[in-house]
Amino acid sequence: MSETLYERVGGQPFFDRLVSAFYRYVEQDELLRPMYPEDLEDSIHWLALFIAQYYGGPADYMEQRGHPRLRMRHTPFRITKRARDAWLVAMNCALDEVRSELSEADFLEMEAYFDMAAHQLRNV
Repeated sequence: MSETLYERVGGQPFFDRLVSAFYRYVEQDELLRPMYPEDLEDSIHWLALFIAQYYGGPADYMEQRGHPRLRMRHTPFRITKRARDAWLVAMNCALDEVRSELSEADFLEMEAYFDMAAHQLRNV
């Protein structure tokens, strides 16, 4: 059985670093910031668990929050092309911050996943 990306990057701490970096960029973005609660602690927690689970980590997200239902969870927000692009910039900047911890193949896999997910969540 092959090692998961979650295992290759050393587990949850990697995803915590990635997501913390992402939210630092969100905090600076005038389009994205209003889409999130004032206190980002829960947002950071859930996104880190979700991404870690997606990449082979424990099913903590699913056990604590249920099925991700990404489209449903994002319907209250107007995700325009501009918002999608801003989200991708923030995530790609965060991904660049942790790039040295990833193989090239893992970096490209994550970059492609975030791109696909952002495009699927656009709803305006």
